[in-house]
Amino acid sequence: MPLRSNPPSASPPNDRAIPPALLDLADADRWAAGVLLVAAHPDDETIGAGGVLRHLPLTAIVHVTDGAPRDRRWWGDPAIESREAYAAVRRIELARALAHAGVSPRRMRTLAREDQRASFDLAGLTRDVARVIRELRPGVVLTHGYEGGHPDHDATAFGVHAARAMMEREGDGVPPIILEFTSYFARGEGIATGEFIAREGCDAVDVSLSDRDREGKRRMLACFATQRETLAQFAVGDVERFRRAPEYDFARPPHDGTLHYERFDWGITGEEWRARAAEALDSLGIAGAVPC
Repeated sequence: MPLRSNPPSASPPNDRAIPPALLDLADADRWAAGVLLVAAHPDDETIGAGGVLRHLPLTAIVHVTDGAPRDRRWWGDPAIESREAYAAVRRIELARALAHAGVSPRRMRTLAREDQRASFDLAGLTRDVARVIRELRPGVVLTHGYEGGHPDHDATAFGVHAARAMMEREGDGVPPIILEFTSYFARGEGIATGEFIAREGCDAVDVSLSDRDREGKRRMLACFATQRETLAQFAVGDVERFRRAPEYDFARPPHDGTLHYERFDWGITGEEWRARAAEALDSLGIAGAVPC
């Protein structure tokens, strides 16, 4: 008996397909080459992209820091005895969260910087990010924007953009397209979440989340028990927002006024961060604004 295929209209939708709105941000061949997600801390990937992770052709998820600052005031559990123990707890939370998105531990990597100190060696961070990109050759890198929310977020954005600029300068294959997920930034006395700092000519797309996507994201967020108080600020909405990364001038502040991280004793001011960025650009031989 001959096999008969169903007409297209009768075919069930692919529940794991890349959302159409994301396909508009990069060519099909870029997506086919795979997605490298680079986040500052364990949980940033869930905040910004937890609803769509299971739809992406991930090559790896790389965390720049181990999620554990030196100052125990920022540890989510006062009973934890050491920074190293806290970092281990955060790795366990991350593995449990990503399991809900179908992400194997084999796809998880860390660059092992201390939380709050990723910007203290931006040149070294850039070289580490470049090594991962050269190894995996993703078509798309998904990461933070440069928005002054957390110095590690900005350091991660710097590392990705500078790594791409290095590859482009050296003619090292086809540099990946950089896309951004949302994090947070200062607005008034509080923070803005789920959106980007507006930049001319840099429109964001909204990716609608299904009931399954939203429930999966809620379960992922619940795995980060040590971050419960912080994560309460991030609602699971009907959409997640993404955009093509703009060109950043890391010598300039990401917005006027006080940056969010300048409200806390996180070891660095915006002025100091930008001085370190300038030193790193000089060390890496990259001048001026960093293209995306």
